[in-house]
Amino acid sequence: MKPVTTIQLLAVCAAAALMTAPRPSVAQQAGMASGPAPLNTLTAAERSAGWRLLFDGKTTAGWRGFKQDSAPPGWQVVDGALTRVASGGDLVSRAKFRNFELTLEWNIALGGNSGIFYRGSEDDDAIYWNAPEMQVLDDAGHVDGKSRLTSAGAAYDLYPSPAGVVKPAGEWNQVRIVVKGKHVEHWLNGVKVVEYELGSPDWNAKVKASKFAGHPHFGRNPTGYIGLQDHGDRVTYRNIKIRVLP
Repeated sequence: MKPVTTIQLLAVCAAAALMTAPRPSVAQQAGMASGPAPLNTLTAAERSAGWRLLFDGKTTAGWRGFKQDSAPPGWQVVDGALTRVASGGDLVSRAKFRNFELTLEWNIALGGNSGIFYRGSEDDDAIYWNAPEMQVLDDAGHVDGKSRLTSAGAAYDLYPSPAGVVKPAGEWNQVRIVVKGKHVEHWLNGVKVVEYELGSPDWNAKVKASKFAGHPHFGRNPTGYIGLQDHGDRVTYRNIKIRVLP
């Protein structure tokens, strides 16, 4: 019998180590194979389900200023995010939507304030006089964060959002808004924070008691634009996706 060489002995030890090492789970293997999803893109499954991008991550195509023909220079694409960098007014989608599911991510500066409008029109001098709004806010650094009616995730000045759901300024928050017929849902970071029925007695009472009383178009548009609010603060939006619902 030939003597075992040092190289042969090392090979045997390495093989034994591989045989006894713990193997990654199926989920870990899938994560290693796929990695994080690229920003501002659709997966094959999303495309099959009818999702479309409202922001391509590179340009402001698909958006324009409120009562303007193009996107104002105050909104720019910065590091793959649609960003309010200077005064320019609110943005609105070029397309209108009736029943839809909208998802996106937002990140706001310290003390910042913004909002996401839906079913908006240009019938008034500002979109917030007719379009319900999901509040986007640094709750800890802005005075509006002291009231649940005007805190992050709330249907602004109408339906409150619970405390402890929003992430701090500088971190990304995930949004899902569902509008189907008169039914509306706000989701923030995977939590349903608001649910209401447009035109219900409860809705009408809340509108009457709010700053929107006296504005006849508020919440009555059967279809309309998605809007992003310029409230004077730096805010960024990305992964803006929508799908039309029946």
